[in-house]
Order: sequence, then C-alpha cells, then structure tokens
Amino acid sequence: MNGVRLEALAPPDGATAAAALDVATAYLPPALLNHSLRVHLWAAARGTTEGVPFDPELLYVAALFHDIGLVPAFDSHTVAFEEAGGHVARVFAAGAGWPAERRERLYGVIVRHMRPRVDVSVDPEGHLLARAAATDVVGSEADAYPSRFRDEVLDRHPRLDFAGAFLACFRDQAARKPASSAAGAVRSGLPGRMAVNPLDAST
Repeated sequence: MNGVRLEALAPPDGATAAAALDVATAYLPPALLNHSLRVHLWAAARGTTEGVPFDPELLYVAALFHDIGLVPAFDSHTVAFEEAGGHVARVFAAGAGWPAERRERLYGVIVRHMRPRVDVSVDPEGHLLARAAATDVVGSEADAYPSRFRDEVLDRHPRLDFAGAFLACFRDQAARKPASSAAGAVRSGLPGRMAVNPLDAST
C-alpha cells in the first residue's frame, strides 16, 4: 500500500455526497462521525491500492451511514443496528434520486459490513467497508497502511473518545437485542480486541 496519498482520497464531488455528510454530521456524535470518515479513507485506500473496482459515491455514503443505526434517533428495538442504518440510508438515497437498484445496493453494503467476510467479487463496496470498519474498531490489518498515512488519517479525523463511546453502544445493543450481531461481537471478545487496537496506542 506504499504510495497511497490522503489528498487522492477526497470525498466524491456532488450534491449527494455533500448531503450525506450534512446528515451524518447532524446525527452522529463527533467520535462516531470521525470514525465514519476514517472508515471511508481506510476503505478507499485499500480499494485503490489493491485494484478493487468500487463506486466512490456508494462507498462514501455507505461509510457515513454504516453506524447511524446506533444513534437514538434511528435506533430500532426490533432489528440490528446495521439493518436500521441500512433502512435510513435507503430512505436518504431515495430522496437523492437514486434508482431502486442502487438504493438496494446501498442497503446491502451497510447490512453486510457486520459480517466476518464479504465476497469482493459479489459486493466490492461491502468488502471494503467491512475490512475498513474492522481496521478502525479493533486494528485489524492496520499495519498494512503506511505509518505516515495512518498518522495523517488520525490527525485529520481524531479518535476522540471513540473506543468508549462505541463499546457503550454495542453493549447497549447487546443488552436489548441479544440475538444481534452487536451482541455476538461483545460475547466473542470485542472489548478485549478494542483494548489492544494499535490505532489507539498511536494517538
């Protein structure tokens, strides 16, 4: 991944990307907003350097909305947070004028980001989002990124109190929705994996 440059991974142009950032900024607390922006950069960098063909606008919007189901305004008592977030994103995309097939793709990308593995040949954006989210949450594959690039990303979008805020959200989801993916993550040792995330050690 040598040679990846932060300035080459700017958000896509256009009203939809700008509106997605406006909505995410309005609803996500700063730590989760920065997390979402970092996830976009980790994902776009990996896709660019590994030659994974992806839709930049789709990936950007998915990254901004992938955790929006964790916030009180969109939390659901009936479905997992990633499903709730997928529904919010699909409604947003309808307002942006996306056709039904593209809205469904966005929903699927967000829902699948909590799966342990997403087939890159079937869903390249979902594959990149899942890996990037794992990088930011527990440090998975963090050492694949050049140290200078990591530092630039963390400087642009600081981690703030992300670890504590994110873990509190997942524990709340687990308590209320024990069959959810968030509950499964907590049971499988998420707190311990987050505690040794090298991205937090470097901040």
